[in-house]
Amino acid sequence: MSKNILVIGGTRFIGKLLVQRLLHAGHRVTIATRGYAPDPFGNRIERIRVDRRNETAMRNAFAGRGPWDIVFDQMCYNPLDAAIAVRTFAGRTGRYVMTSTIDAYRALGAQHAQPLREADLAVESQPIDTAYPWHDPCRATECYVAGKVQAEAYLVRDGSLPLVVPRLAHVLAGPEDFTGRLAHYVELARVGATLHYAEEDAVQSFMPLQAAADFLLWTGMQGFAGAVNAASDGALSAAGLHERVGEVLYTRVRLARVQPPPAPGRLSPFDLPAPMVLDTTRAAELGYRFGHVDDWIDDTIRQHDLAFV
Repeated sequence: MSKNILVIGGTRFIGKLLVQRLLHAGHRVTIATRGYAPDPFGNRIERIRVDRRNETAMRNAFAGRGPWDIVFDQMCYNPLDAAIAVRTFAGRTGRYVMTSTIDAYRALGAQHAQPLREADLAVESQPIDTAYPWHDPCRATECYVAGKVQAEAYLVRDGSLPLVVPRLAHVLAGPEDFTGRLAHYVELARVGATLHYAEEDAVQSFMPLQAAADFLLWTGMQGFAGAVNAASDGALSAAGLHERVGEVLYTRVRLARVQPPPAPGRLSPFDLPAPMVLDTTRAAELGYRFGHVDDWIDDTIRQHDLAFV
């Protein structure tokens, strides 16, 4: 049955693919963005131009619109964003899907001996600081992890929205990946530069862009609530990923371990001092199956290599 669906942030990366899948499935889709980036959807969708971080603008933009069967919020990054979502959509959506991240588990510290389950991160007990300048663009990187955790915490404690929180593994894609994270490893291999890393065994979870969009679509159509992990089977460390790049490109890569381990991500994207692997048992119990990292990682690396040619 066709649903009335709102996607906040639907013009690039995961959001763009999600909108494509929703349209293919026959749903009525509205996207809400600042309007700076074009989209390829033509008259197949409705558009709302609004600043997600401005509460007055949000409430005015959505006055008289909806209700929505599902709201997919790709742009909820902190408790201020969460508060805006509550005051804009409470009582006006049947399901609110806030896309979260594996990085939320960094709030637990560095030691993760076992794969991380959703209940390991007790967001309801996390402190919430609404006085912090979350919307200061100069602090976007430093506050990302705390912001996501506190956004989850705010929504859980408030309880006004029918909440589901997919915590996605690190999403990798081809040249369309604006983050440049996988491209960093490919470029190092191409020029013969050394990758410095913290721990060879500090593996973590990944998933491809297409699988992330597929999982969000599936999540939106289900009835369960709460957090749910999403990741391909298998895991790689920063060093392991770089070695995989070398194997795919038939290039000998250079690696050097740095001790003591610096702050996470300081040496390169995905560099961590300890493992951070997602347990996807809950998704499996709900009926979803993920593929293995070996099924897609080599092709994704090749796409980056071709982009450099």
